[in-house]
Amino acid sequence: MSAPAPAKNAQAVAQAGPEATSTSMRARAGDEIVVRGVTAGVVARDGQIVGLHHQDGSPPYDVRWAEDGRVTLYFPGPDAYVRHLVSGAGHVRAR
Repeated sequence: MSAPAPAKNAQAVAQAGPEATSTSMRARAGDEIVVRGVTAGVVARDGQIVGLHHQDGSPPYDVRWAEDGRVTLYFPGPDAYVRHLVSGAGHVRAR
């Protein structure tokens, strides 16, 4: 028998990030990906999405990481969310 899932409250959802309330992540080239740290409110790493592999903006993404400028293929986990750009300047570049 498993334990019941914890109830979601507004504060927990707000801390989880904007994309955490969605069932599927979507991004555009130029958006920022944020990976949360193990401490609440701490960002472990972040980077800019520089390439998409699917027209619909679903993962995986090519990400240029802020800490070292390296570009890697990234499959986001539940600790990551997308911070969308305000401008619509990013064009989808699917492979």
